[in-house]
Amino acid sequence: MSVSEDIEMNSAMSTEPKTIVEWTDETSEIEPTAEELITLEHISDGIPLAAWLIVICELCERFAFYGLSGPFQNYIQFPPAPPGAPQPGALGRGQQAATALTTFFQFFAYLTPIAGAIIADQFWGKYKMILVACVIYMFGLLVLVLSSIPPSLDADIAFPGLIVAMVIIGLGTGGVKSNVSPLMAEQYTRTKAVVREINGKKKIIDPKVTVQSMFNWFYWAINIGALSSIATTNIEKYVSFWLAYLIPLVVFTGAIIVLVAGRSRYIRAPPTGSLLLRAARVIIKAIRMRSKLGKQANRSHLFDYAKEFPSSTDQDEQKTMAQINQNQFIDDLKKATSACRVFIFYPFYWVCYNQLGTNLVSQAAQMDVGPLPNDVLQNIDPLVLIIAIPIFDRFIYPTLRRLKINFSSIFRITAGFFCVSIAMAWSAVVQDRIYSTGPNYNYPNGTLDIPQKYNDIVVAWQIPTYFFIALSEIFASITGLEYAFTQAPSSMKSIVMSLFLVTSAFGSALNFTLIPVTVNPKLLWMYASLSIMSSIVGIIFFLVFRNEQNVRVVPVSNE
Repeated sequence: MSVSEDIEMNSAMSTEPKTIVEWTDETSEIEPTAEELITLEHISDGIPLAAWLIVICELCERFAFYGLSGPFQNYIQFPPAPPGAPQPGALGRGQQAATALTTFFQFFAYLTPIAGAIIADQFWGKYKMILVACVIYMFGLLVLVLSSIPPSLDADIAFPGLIVAMVIIGLGTGGVKSNVSPLMAEQYTRTKAVVREINGKKKIIDPKVTVQSMFNWFYWAINIGALSSIATTNIEKYVSFWLAYLIPLVVFTGAIIVLVAGRSRYIRAPPTGSLLLRAARVIIKAIRMRSKLGKQANRSHLFDYAKEFPSSTDQDEQKTMAQINQNQFIDDLKKATSACRVFIFYPFYWVCYNQLGTNLVSQAAQMDVGPLPNDVLQNIDPLVLIIAIPIFDRFIYPTLRRLKINFSSIFRITAGFFCVSIAMAWSAVVQDRIYSTGPNYNYPNGTLDIPQKYNDIVVAWQIPTYFFIALSEIFASITGLEYAFTQAPSSMKSIVMSLFLVTSAFGSALNFTLIPVTVNPKLLWMYASLSIMSSIVGIIFFLVFRNEQNVRVVPVSNE
């Protein structure tokens, strides 16, 4: 999920005299016929080394991000406890404060990428922006570590230190997250499908399939990094929070090392101006002109009011070309925003997904976790993804393509909404069982004087919740990014990516409305309401977009 101006993959070819696509056999590049496009199997191309290096950079950054955020809920919610206590803590601010602060961090971390994209596209370029952001990120991690050591806790500076660290890390995240996946995509330069003979059979090397594969592996690396919270949550419980935060700081240096070591291999398009700022100017002008001119028959779309048409008497050829280029930009922007209509529904998905690192952690603290940290079960989500993504990428999706079954993006996204609805419904079931089990029933954490008190129900009840959230990510999150990337015009990739990121920020903002009900015994109704909401949104989504990509079944050819 990221933002950048020249995300289009062929832009690097026009700005760089050399390429690194060494796997391409130029002599065998034969474009498929219309019949071959239908009958032949579409497969992924090779992924260049430079793209893999960027994937490693993202892995290190996500290791740090999830490693530090994994313990946040316990760190904020519970007071200090001896090592090995059921729920370790530090600040003792309660579940509402913990959920609010963690939600703020998620909101800020997915809002700052807009600024990161603008700076990269307007001034520095993606590579330099990522490098500078990594330095900022490193400083924020250092603040977090120093503010969580025992002297800082004793001096009551841990809480303000946490807030400062959250802000700095959020700024660093914005610079990295907005540019890292577009930089990865730029390393692959093929734009047209070609026919290849592989193992005696003709197959189509499809750039769209390759892009899908790249983003699948990119997402896979993110979830490898997310496993860092297995280590940090165990360290927080059995050793200390400051050491749990030190581990992400150490691993994060790998991101900087990879960026510097691979700098000569990367295809880097120079900054040519921010499409986000240009799009904002178009929208403002369109609204102003629509208000001034009123409705006009020859301007069917709002953005058409920002167009300027050359006069027949205008002899300024340069001005005329500028107007034509601007009008083409507006037409592309119309297509991009049309492709992004699916994003309108995504904030409701993220509201459910974001429970993973907040209220579900607190729910586990109400249960018998045995020797496990209560916040370690959230790692079931990335574990499922690590296993499932390669299966979908290498087996399930290729099998569906061979069978000529088009499991369209719209169907996949709809499935994502229903999977997250099932996850929230199961969370409601688990919460009901918690409330119906002693010794504390509706108040399973007891009082603030005894924060480690829990009800006699094993935490394994939560496993289906994380499993279905992981499936929902495969269907909704990955597919949403892929859909936007492939549907938008080449010049509009960054606009699309920025809008996708904004949906996550809006989802976090909506989570603030849930803060009043994140207390016992209201949590049951919160989960049930989220389940109903996501089901309804999924149904509406399908009804709105079902005609865009219908499932089609084509008979298998007798090749």
